[in-house]
Amino acid sequence: MFFPADGDVTSPDVEWSYRGFAEFRQWLAQAEGFGLDEMYGFGGDRQWISVTTALEPLLDHPDDGVSEFTPAQCAAMLPRLEAIVERRQHDGSDPVLQRHLADARRLVGVMRLCLDKHVELHFG
Repeated sequence: MFFPADGDVTSPDVEWSYRGFAEFRQWLAQAEGFGLDEMYGFGGDRQWISVTTALEPLLDHPDDGVSEFTPAQCAAMLPRLEAIVERRQHDGSDPVLQRHLADARRLVGVMRLCLDKHVELHFG
């Protein structure tokens, strides 16, 4: 689950199952032009230094445990997430794609709130 670290339990959040989060990140990596499964830490041996993406903090992140993304990290990732949504939103009615787009839109909304409130994006 991602949510603003603002102490407000009514703030929006976005959450996935472990499998759903893995599929979402695989989709984002594909949108960035590489397979997540080829990356070190995800079954492959390709180093993260070999790819350039503003989404690296989100993609190269353990899917368990607790951590936070700073407002600066959110500000760096936000335009790329928005661009992916914009580019892919007219790609058809595939339900899996539509779910990923909806999740990305929710994540964008939560990141925007974090930036507006200048709080961390909590992952846990």
